[in-house]
Amino acid sequence: MSGSDRPTLVDRYGRTVDYIRLSITDRCDFRCVYCMAEEMTFLPRNEVLSLEECARLVRVFVALGVGKVRITGGEPLVRKNALWLFNTIGKLDGLRELVLTTNGSQLEQQAAGLREAGVKRINISLDSLDPERFRRITRVGDLDKVLRGIQAAKLAGFQNIKLNTVLMRGINDDEALPLLKFAIEEGLDIAYIEEMPLGAVDHERDSTCVSNADTLKLLQAHYPLVASTETTGGPARYWRVAGTQTRIGMISPHSHNFCEACNRVRITCKGELFLCLGQDSKVDLMPLLREHPEDDAPLIAAIVGSMQIKPKGHDFDLKRATPAVVRFMSVTGG
Repeated sequence: MSGSDRPTLVDRYGRTVDYIRLSITDRCDFRCVYCMAEEMTFLPRNEVLSLEECARLVRVFVALGVGKVRITGGEPLVRKNALWLFNTIGKLDGLRELVLTTNGSQLEQQAAGLREAGVKRINISLDSLDPERFRRITRVGDLDKVLRGIQAAKLAGFQNIKLNTVLMRGINDDEALPLLKFAIEEGLDIAYIEEMPLGAVDHERDSTCVSNADTLKLLQAHYPLVASTETTGGPARYWRVAGTQTRIGMISPHSHNFCEACNRVRITCKGELFLCLGQDSKVDLMPLLREHPEDDAPLIAAIVGSMQIKPKGHDFDLKRATPAVVRFMSVTGG
């Protein structure tokens, strides 16, 4: 497709989609309490996109004007040969930014290779700086391993490392300030993410969700924060911590609905194209990948057509008896 005859990904509300989040596995070496159940049943291998299929999907989306690709999971770096995919995607013409969301457990070994493959930014989940609490939240995680991974990413030359923190009332909400202090000392950015009601977990989310409005007030009482118009292409609103390198992002699906400027879609490791994190509107791409291995036309038509079912916004309501979306965050991709 030439630039002049290439379809564009514009939904019925006039929003241009130029950002995809692709999950390459539903598996994870952690079991974070807000993300998945303690005992998970993972997908069999034949129901998961091959890495070659993942690469093909990204190539098609980039040809349709997508400039930013985030690889997620589960934990993407536990996928065997994941580095091959990063190297393949990183060479695509038209790709502006290849980024990664990870729990950090594998970065000590893989950070240098990811940097060489062309990954520009890394988001690392970190919800506690207390080893015992970290293990309770992740159920199995080793905090020291994650901290070593952060240092490995810095040594590899990553300049744009962001911590992703989900604060939960009565669990880790007292760590908002210590985590920001850590980010400032390490020269990192940090994003506070309101807990999202995806999948049935073993606690009531309306009692644990911490509003980012409250978090911001707390941070402002201790640090000079300057509102910023910066964006990384996602839903976060940013503040600069004066006199430091650190930016604070607030991702607030409850206290601030960010749907009016949504520019992204998500692809699960099963090849399901979800048009909204908080809705079930989807198109199954795996059958098209497998039925037409040499012909991208049906795949392109399905992707372009999906823009007509992209919802105007999500439907998060913490007071529901059951979540509006029953799939876990690890299924959709973090």
